[in-house]
Amino acid sequence: MIDLTGKTILITGAARRLGRLFALACGRAGADLILHHGHSPADAESLRDELASLGRRAWVLAADFSHPESASQLIERANELSPLYGLVNSASIFESLSVHDTTLDDWNRHLNINLTAPFLLSQAFAKHISNAQAAVPGGDITGCIVNILDWRALRPGADHFPYTVSKAALAAMTKSLAVAFAPNITVNGLALGAILPPSDNLSASEKIIEAVPAKRWSEAGEVEEALLFLLSGPAYITGEIIHLDGGRHLV
Repeated sequence: MIDLTGKTILITGAARRLGRLFALACGRAGADLILHHGHSPADAESLRDELASLGRRAWVLAADFSHPESASQLIERANELSPLYGLVNSASIFESLSVHDTTLDDWNRHLNINLTAPFLLSQAFAKHISNAQAAVPGGDITGCIVNILDWRALRPGADHFPYTVSKAALAAMTKSLAVAFAPNITVNGLALGAILPPSDNLSASEKIIEAVPAKRWSEAGEVEEALLFLLSGPAYITGEIIHLDGGRHLV
């Protein structure tokens, strides 16, 4: 059993879908949560109540990552509530745009939310860990960052152009930060494939998994286990990108 008791984790985009799944998994493992949302206050409050029913402490913070200064302030706001151990960069936007359809606004919006915000959050998080380490000489103060990626990040194609480029850059940043933030902070990525099928379109759901070697959607428990492993697994693992995609990145 993975035990995150006594650890506080900030999850961006926590109010809905994957972010919510991540938050509940961490809560069941004993963690307290800082729940970030961009524009979903009701969903975030509902999630906080659900975590409270599990005996976990949880706080809700809003920040619009299309404005980079919001991201740069979020770590400080979170640490005022509870000192952070972990950061899960989950918030992102995913729009079906080709290179021909992508406007400069589309491009900047994807990069601000999917890449610049994780950069600013990670930078501020590392500063927090460094300051905490300096305040306790000889103390073993560590931290953990997990960036949520996509199998497309390692196999970029023409579809979802600004999204794919932003996630490919986030994958590169994951490895760079792993070196820059060692030895006190691990930085890893979780590259997802067919997760959370659309509930309102069965034919689209079936078409998506045609190209997946595993021939199925991921189960929620598999996603939870992978995230918890990266948050609590061997500290000697850093700069790694784990694909949870049923082999989709191989074909």
